[in-house]
Parts: sequence; structure tokens; C-alpha cells
Amino acid sequence: MMSLDSLCVLVSSVLGLVLAIPFNTCIVMGNLEIIRKKGKLSSTDVIFLGKGIVNILLQCVLSLQGMFYVFSPEILIIRQVYVSVNTSGYFLIYYSFWLTVWLSAHYCTSITNLSYGFFIWIKRILSNFLNQLLFLTALGVFIVSVPGFWIVYGGSIQSSENGTEASINSFHFPVSYLVPANTLGIILPFFLSLLCLVLTFSFLLRYVWRVKNNDSGSTRPNLQAHVTALRTIFFLLLMFTFFCMSRVLIFFENSSLTIVSWNLQLLAPSVEAAIIFQASNKLRRIILRKFLTRSRRNAET
Repeated sequence: MMSLDSLCVLVSSVLGLVLAIPFNTCIVMGNLEIIRKKGKLSSTDVIFLGKGIVNILLQCVLSLQGMFYVFSPEILIIRQVYVSVNTSGYFLIYYSFWLTVWLSAHYCTSITNLSYGFFIWIKRILSNFLNQLLFLTALGVFIVSVPGFWIVYGGSIQSSENGTEASINSFHFPVSYLVPANTLGIILPFFLSLLCLVLTFSFLLRYVWRVKNNDSGSTRPNLQAHVTALRTIFFLLLMFTFFCMSRVLIFFENSSLTIVSWNLQLLAPSVEAAIIFQASNKLRRIILRKFLTRSRRNAET
């Protein structure tokens, strides 16, 4: 008989696949359609494309981990499986967080128009070398996460299941590695994104004040784009915070908190896809047009 906790994890695993895979596939296909028509993507579209691919892979890893937890928990304590699943998960999580940083930095430098040399340099890098920057970020995240997570310590503990004693492997990641890895993969991206949010919000406040005191109203059409950018940064940072909190809950020896943690993580890629859709009018138009075209073809046949 499946327990309530296992049922919750299973439902979230399946629901995450059902929602995240189609939504993020639409993001990827929509950007490929833009490439086919225009030949290139804007900076935000490149990051959205990366987010879509990462979310698909991350959802597969998280759902696979959740199904192992429900149906075959003993598989997760096999050294190779445990390390491979966790290594893949952390790599994708870290990279997703850094994609949020670059998206936030792009919005911030595009909107605020700060005249400081550092911001001008960042804006030039994001405009001209974004693809190379994303590749170097992926390489750096790989170096931080993948090799280090293979430095594990195997021990032997005794567990009891159905009245029988079984010896299983226990793996512990060294704190000396986890602290710098999480600092570079989680803490640093969080504060950089938060800084971009604060700068963008402060500029937007000044922008609104200028619009209200501008009789010509020449800058009014850009206000909605600024609000959308700020809202996107805020939602992604909020998703960032909830995801990190869910990772922390795992370490508490409380089954209810663990299940809440699993559910938050399993649904995160779907929520992030929704955030991307609200941020991109182009993607919404492409997906809506394809959906209407397909519906008409089905109706005609």
C-alpha cells in the first residue's frame, strides 16, 4: 500500500512532467521559429531558450528522482546512481540560477542606462558576446559542480526494513566542498539578481516620476516594457528563493517538510516556464498562432 507521502511525490513527479515538458518545449520551439524567420535571437530570447532547455532536463532529473523515491528507494543509495542524479541536478540548478543572473543583468543594463563604466562594459558584453558568456558560465558551473560531487565518502550503515537487516551505502559530501560550491552556485547568483532587481526598481520609480512630470509624454510607451522586465526579475527571484528553501527543508528530519520540499522542486520548472511566457509577447503570439492553425486544420479534417 502506497503511503500518502509517496503518493504526493508521485503526483508531483507526473504533474511536473505533464506541465513542464510541454511548456518548456513550446519555449524552445518558439525560439527556434524566431531563428528560422529572423536568423537570430535577441539577448532575452537566447536566455529564454537556455532556460527552456535547462528546465526540460531538470524536470526529467527531478521526476526520475521522485519516481525512484516512490517505487525503488534502494536504487538511490547505489553510489553511481546517487552521485550521477545529484551531480546532474546540481549542475542544472546552478546553471539555471546563473541564467537568471544574466537575464536580470540584461534587463537592468537595458533599462537603467547607468553611465558608470562597469555597467557600460556589462551591457556591451551582454549585447555582443552573450553566447560565449553562456558557454563559459556552463563550463564554470560544470567545473564547480560535476568533479567535486564525485568526491564522496562511502560508508556502511544498518537499516531495517520489514523486520530484516540490510546493509546500505551512505554518502556524505564534505562541507569544505559544499560551502564554496553553494556560494558560487546559489548565494552569489541570488545576491547579484537581487542587486539587479533593486537597481531596476529604483530606476523605474524615477522613470515613473519623470513620466508624470513630462508634458510631452514621449517616454510613456516604454513604461509597460519596463514593468514587465521588473516583474519578470521579481518572479524569477521569488522562484529562486522558494527553490532554495525547498532544498534546505530536505535536511530537516521531518517527513512532512521533506514532502513539501519535493513538491516545490518538482513543480519549479513549470512555474518558471509560466514566468517566461508572461515576459515574452513574441513567444505567446507564436504559440497561440500555432495552436490556432492546428485547431483549424483539425476542424477542416
